[in-house]
Amino acid sequence: LHRVDRRQRQMCIRDRYYVDDDGTRLKGQRFSVGSGSTYAYGILDSGYRWDLEIDEAIELGRRSIYHATHRDAFSGGIVNVYHVHEKGWTKISADDSTKLHYERYSLEKL
Repeated sequence: LHRVDRRQRQMCIRDRYYVDDDGTRLKGQRFSVGSGSTYAYGILDSGYRWDLEIDEAIELGRRSIYHATHRDAFSGGIVNVYHVHEKGWTKISADDSTKLHYERYSLEKL
């Protein structure tokens, strides 16, 4: 969940929350959940900046999810990317992680 402060002249996401299935709410900047989350956090932590452009943030999210699905046997095989904005959300892509591996990320150096 996120809250947008519309009093600002620019759209500014003020708060981000992770809400688990028990209703526990945690405030933070980045969240990754599930068995592959440690792999995703490694990418998120190394690539996140507060001033990312939308395209940069989308690519960082895609790469983070890809690494979680590629390295963790219990994660799914599809990388779904959504852009959350003040009017709701927009689905950006749904990519097969194997296809991403061979066509985009297999030669990536971390």
